[in-house]
Amino acid sequence: MATEGKDLALACARAAEEIQAENIRLWDLRGLSTLTDFMLVCSGGSMPHLRAILRDVSAKVEEATGAKPCNKEGKTDTRWVVLDYIDVMVHVMHEELREFYGLEELWGDAKEIDWQSETVS
Repeated sequence: MATEGKDLALACARAAEEIQAENIRLWDLRGLSTLTDFMLVCSGGSMPHLRAILRDVSAKVEEATGAKPCNKEGKTDTRWVVLDYIDVMVHVMHEELREFYGLEELWGDAKEIDWQSETVS
């Protein structure tokens, strides 16, 4: 089952919310990036929480959409892992690292999506 980029991004955000990931933010990068169309950033406060977020986002998104990440960059012990779904990149970061790198500021021109009020098409 093929899932459109935005629907996949919303599925990722909702899966992150179910495992209580913190500060979940989603941006539409279409027209701004050649790497991906959507970027999701979320945080966890401990190593077990980061592992749970990665495990559950992967499993719940595959269950809901059939999509699996084509690549996974980083390891939990580095406190920053990226799940790459091609059209959607999910950054799971430890809250301290997220503050340090300020990833959100890099994409200041991107439109943030209010994923909690969006509906899946």
